[in-house]
Amino acid sequence: MTAARASLLNCHSCHLLSHARRLPAGGHAVCPRCGASLHLRKPNSISRTWALIWAAIILYIPANVFPVMTVISFGKGSPDTIMSGVMALLEHGMWPLALLVFFASITVPMTKLTGMIYLLLSVQRKSHWRPKDRTVLYRVTEVIGRWSMIDIFMISILVALVKLQAIATIEPGPGAISFAAVVVITMIAANSFDPRLIWDAMEEKR
Repeated sequence: MTAARASLLNCHSCHLLSHARRLPAGGHAVCPRCGASLHLRKPNSISRTWALIWAAIILYIPANVFPVMTVISFGKGSPDTIMSGVMALLEHGMWPLALLVFFASITVPMTKLTGMIYLLLSVQRKSHWRPKDRTVLYRVTEVIGRWSMIDIFMISILVALVKLQAIATIEPGPGAISFAAVVVITMIAANSFDPRLIWDAMEEKR
């Protein structure tokens, strides 16, 4: 017996489990505890998630092409993209920091976008392949997205620290804004996706 067959609705705000038959008749169902709207599945989950994923893919291009920050020292400076920053760190022997920036800026966003696209396609095709593993993939994708903000935090800290000195200044570039937007949009996309849709195909199979 599943929650859907038992007419049980989970509140997305306070997580109270309510029985649809015990809710007031007429209109849309509301949570008896917090008053939020209750839905058996998140409304338009697939279409909203696709729209957010495409927006993140579009913004991911300028995030890697445009400079993330510019270091100006003694009146001279050159803008750095994510990859040029990683290469500069490697040239100076700071490979642990370079690997961290590469992981947070390149690997994590690409992994999250690829994972979300796979989940969306599998749900639309009503795939029956390993629903438990796909649910775990969604949970992992949801968690690792937060690590993408490491380099944005690093830029913010560098700007704050360097501005205390008179030798150099660091200015964030348009690539940092685009990358921050990618991180936020992918986090919203993961939240808008309803993992319970993965199991709906299994119910239809029965």
